[in-house]
Amino acid sequence: MKRSKAYKDAAAKVDSDKLYSPADAAKLAKETSPTKFEGTVEVALRLGVDPRKADQIVRGTVNLPHGTGKTARVLVFATGDRAEAAREAGADIVGADELIDEISKGNRLNEFDAVVATPDLMGKVGRLGRVLGPRGLMPNPKTGTVTPDVAKAVTEIKGGKIEFRTDRQANLHFVIGKTSFDERQLIENYAAALDEVMRLKPSAAKGRYLKKVTFSTTMGPGVPVDPNVTRGLTADLEA
Repeated sequence: MKRSKAYKDAAAKVDSDKLYSPADAAKLAKETSPTKFEGTVEVALRLGVDPRKADQIVRGTVNLPHGTGKTARVLVFATGDRAEAAREAGADIVGADELIDEISKGNRLNEFDAVVATPDLMGKVGRLGRVLGPRGLMPNPKTGTVTPDVAKAVTEIKGGKIEFRTDRQANLHFVIGKTSFDERQLIENYAAALDEVMRLKPSAAKGRYLKKVTFSTTMGPGVPVDPNVTRGLTADLEA
């Protein structure tokens, strides 16, 4: 892949053989962001699990203390009073049968970042699995996106709630903020997400659980992070 001069200059500042502390990695990721626009700061984890086995899939949600820096666009499948409650909570798109038909045809997929549904509509929403599933948008009770309290779900998602799930290679990705965030905000978001990932360690997983951590920004180089540093992250900022 051909890289831009801005990327090469940024990558030259990163020692790929070094494991940076989370605080140093957050600072370096911000410094090496090559874009002129505000970039997103992301984390990639390599976990010691076998995602081919259902009991080793790591999936969950967490409310980031400082949000993601972006207000998520939420689609809600609901009717009646629940639909109205979703609208009042700030849902961007609300509907039922007609909306389900639209989404099934592949329409409006670029208009939302998260999907919430009431339990009574999941029989119909279930057929959208082939459309929403590959995008990681299928509502699920385990992540709080299938719920009778759609207003609460909308509020949480717009307030900075993120969802994560291991892919087929046992990698897990999530956003911890924007390049405009200061290092403390990024590290406190990282700490919150990492605590939840560690809490969800499958009992069936053997050996080292957290194998690799990388911070990166939009179009920026990856910064290797020491996976052994999982506690006292904000204290590390003060060191």
